[in-house]
Order: sequence, then C-alpha cells, then structure tokens
Amino acid sequence: MNKVVKNAEEAIKGLQNNMTLMLGGFGLCGIPEKTIQALHDAGITGLTCISNNAGVDDFGLGVLLERHQIKKMISSYVGENAEFERQLLSGELEVELNPQGTLAERIRAGGAGIPAFYVPAGYGTEVQEGKEVREFNGKMHLMETALTADFAIVKAWKGDTMGNLIYRHTANNFNNMMAMAGKITIAEVEELVPAGELDPNCIHTPGIFVQRIFKGENYEKRIEFATTRD
Repeated sequence: MNKVVKNAEEAIKGLQNNMTLMLGGFGLCGIPEKTIQALHDAGITGLTCISNNAGVDDFGLGVLLERHQIKKMISSYVGENAEFERQLLSGELEVELNPQGTLAERIRAGGAGIPAFYVPAGYGTEVQEGKEVREFNGKMHLMETALTADFAIVKAWKGDTMGNLIYRHTANNFNNMMAMAGKITIAEVEELVPAGELDPNCIHTPGIFVQRIFKGENYEKRIEFATTRD
C-alpha cells in the first residue's frame, strides 16, 4: 500500500462537506497547518471539528472559522479566538466543551475501541447535563462516550513511507491519540524518510494507523504570545 501523497491537496481527497474531523495540536503547537490551509482553499463546509482549541483568528482552525466552514466544535480551551467567541454567542457555531483530560480520554478511548467510561470531572457543573451519573468509591462520576472521526489529521516531526511517526517534544500533544481514532488518518511531516530509517524505539505512532502521509514545506510554527523582558 503506497501511503505517500504529493501534498495536502491530494491528502484531503474524499473529504467532503459535513464530515467529522480530528485535528492535532495544542494552542498552535503541533497543528497540521498545511492540511488546514488545504481545507480552507477547498471550501469544504459543515465540518464538525474535534480539537483541543480553535487556533487564533488568522491561523490554524481560525481560518476555517472565518469562512464559516466549521459547523460544530468539540473542544476544550478556546479563549484565544475572538471570532470563535462571536460565533458562539451569536448562535452561528455549535460548541461542545469538555474538560481537557476528558477530551483526551474520549479520543484515546475511540482509538482503543472503548465505547464509554466514567470520570469525576464536570460533576455538578453544566458539563453534567444529559449524562449518566454513577457513584464509585463514594465519589460521583459522569459517563463520557468515546470520540472517533471520518478523518484524523495530525502533524509529526518525522515520518517514513510506511506511515510511522515521531513527534517532537510537546508537539506530540493530541496528535498521537487522534492518529488512532480516525477512519482515515492523514499525517503531514517535516521530514519524510524511507521505511526502516526511523529507530523503532523512538516511534510514537505505528504506521498501521496512518493511511496518507506527505512532507510539508516552510512551516511557520507561530506561537500565540511572545513574552520577553528587557
């Protein structure tokens, strides 16, 4: 099976309106920026996006929000995006907020084939609404369901032609678990090498989970804030 595709435009072939996507990253660290731009340029709409956050106003998922390509966000922290806030308050965007650990575990469970689990986070808050509640060891827990997606889109530091991936430091974040939870997983990498060149002991995502991989060019790697001192 040849998993290598030429670019992001080729990688998103078959991705259609109204699909559910998982997109790796934490803040702007480790986001699949080339594939996000390809989605923007393709004009695909009605998307349900599962991501820790929604980028910033002019970068990351923020560029999809600007063109109203996202119908629903399933996320955790979204405080850096003014357009996200505006669409939420105006009713233009459906939002499902999760405690960050719960979001991570819902994605991990989806990749592991676990349909549901119980967590204490969110009990007694609006997160509890509509969820089953049970007591374990004297503490109340909410039942949370697993998350999967039509496409999982991740960003890795290095990959090989078989789809094996290595993430760099904290850019691992949600990428590794999302790669396991998509029906089709797209990986964009900074360096693409022949199969066998990666140290097996360093591989984070085995290639069995990746269906398409391409090498991106000229990554901006923007950060939200640059704080300096004199």
